[in-house]
Amino acid sequence: MPLRLKSFFQFLSHGLGLAWLVGCVLLAPIALAERGSHITLDEPLPQPAWELPLIANGEGTVTDSTYLGRVTYVDFWASWCGPCRLSLPALNRLSKEFDTADFGVVAISVDYVDEDALDFLKRYPVDYPVAIDKTGNSGRDFAVAGMPSGYLIGRDGLIREVHVGFRKGDEALLRAQIQALIADS
Repeated sequence: MPLRLKSFFQFLSHGLGLAWLVGCVLLAPIALAERGSHITLDEPLPQPAWELPLIANGEGTVTDSTYLGRVTYVDFWASWCGPCRLSLPALNRLSKEFDTADFGVVAISVDYVDEDALDFLKRYPVDYPVAIDKTGNSGRDFAVAGMPSGYLIGRDGLIREVHVGFRKGDEALLRAQIQALIADS
C-alpha cells in the first residue's frame, strides 16, 4: 500500500480522523451552497401550500396561489446571509426585465425579527414583495438547504428548478431558465 494511503488510513483510525471525515460530509452541503448549486428537477414537484405576512412592498399576505399562472421565483433569504447581498439585487433586476403578467418574484425572510429583515432591505432594497416566515414552517416545507434557497416555479405551480447559494454568474443562468419557462407555456 502506498505510504500516503497508509498514512491516511492511520489518520482515519484515530478519533480525530473520523471526526474530520464526518465533518467534511456534514459540511459539504454548506460548501456547495456557498458556491451555488442548481438542480433541474426531472419530475416537477408541487410547491407546498404556504401563506405568509408581507413586511415590504405590499400589504396583507402572500400565498402559494398568488402567482399561479405566472412563472415565479420564491427566494428564501436571511439578513445574516452573505450571498443574499448579491441575490436580492440580482432578483430585483430580473423582476424588472420580465412582464409582470409572465414573471414574479417573492422573497421570504427566515429572520425571526422583522427589523432584522427590514434593516437588510434598507441596505439592499427591492421592489418585489417580501414576506417573513418567523416559524420556519415554510422553509421546512420547501426543504430549504442553505441560504439563499430559490425555487423556480412554472405557471402550473410546479417547482422546476432549485437554486442553493448565489454567486455572480447565477443571474445569467437564472435569466435563461426564466426565459425558457416563459417560452414553454
